[in-house]
Amino acid sequence: MRLLAVVPLAIIAGCSVLTPPSEDPVLIKLEELDQRLQAIERVMENQSLVQLTQQVTALERRTDALQGSSESLQYNAETTADRQRQLYADLDARIQELEANVQAQHAADILDGGTLRQGELPVPNGSDRDNYQIALELLRNERYTESAASFQEFLEAFPDSQLAANAQYWLAESHYASDEFEEALTNFARVIDNYPQSTKVPDALLKMGYCNYSLQRWEDARAALTRVQSDYPTTTAARLADQYLKRMESEGV
Repeated sequence: MRLLAVVPLAIIAGCSVLTPPSEDPVLIKLEELDQRLQAIERVMENQSLVQLTQQVTALERRTDALQGSSESLQYNAETTADRQRQLYADLDARIQELEANVQAQHAADILDGGTLRQGELPVPNGSDRDNYQIALELLRNERYTESAASFQEFLEAFPDSQLAANAQYWLAESHYASDEFEEALTNFARVIDNYPQSTKVPDALLKMGYCNYSLQRWEDARAALTRVQSDYPTTTAARLADQYLKRMESEGV
C-alpha cells in the first residue's frame, strides 16, 4: 500500500521536472501579471507627466501674461516720463525766455536813465558777461556813478570771472572820470596787486600816475610813470607815460 502511494507523487514530481519553464503555466501567469503591472505603471507615469506638462504650460502662459502686463506698464511709465520731461523742458525754456526778456527790459531801463538800486546788479539773474557789458555801456554813456556801482557789484558777484581784472580796471576808471582820484588810485592799485598778469596792469600804472598828478603828488606821479616805461617799454601806456613825463618837465613839477 505504501508503494502505491509513493508512485503518484513520483509521477507528479517527474512531470514538474520534465516541464520546461516556458511552458510552465504558473510562470506564464506570473509573467503576464508582471507585464500588466508594468503597463499600468507606464500609464500612471504618462498621466503624471501629462499633468505636469499641463501645469508647466499653464504656468508659462501666466508668466507670459504677467510679462506682457509688466512690459505694458513699463512702456506706459516710460511714455509718461518722456512726456513729463518734454513738458518740463518746454516749461523751462519758456521761463528762461521770460527771464531773459525781463532782464533785457531791466537793463534797457537802466541804460535809458533808470535808477540802479544799491546792492543790485544791472542784470540781477544774468551772467557775468551780461552784467559786464551793461556796466561798460553805462561808463561809455558817462553815467559814472552807475557804472562804478555796477562794476563793484560785478566783482562781488563774480570774483572768479575771467572778466574780473577788466571790471576792476573799469571800476577805477569810473572813479577817475568822476574826478574821484583817491578812489581811483585805490582801485587802480588793486588791478596791479590782485591781477598782476592782466594786460590792464600797464594802463593801471599809467592812470595811477595821472591820479597822483591831479592830486599834485609829483614824486608819486613821476614814479608811477617811470615804472610804466621801465616795466612795459613796448606798450602804448609807456608811450603815453613818456609824453606825460615831458609835460611835467615842461611844467617844472
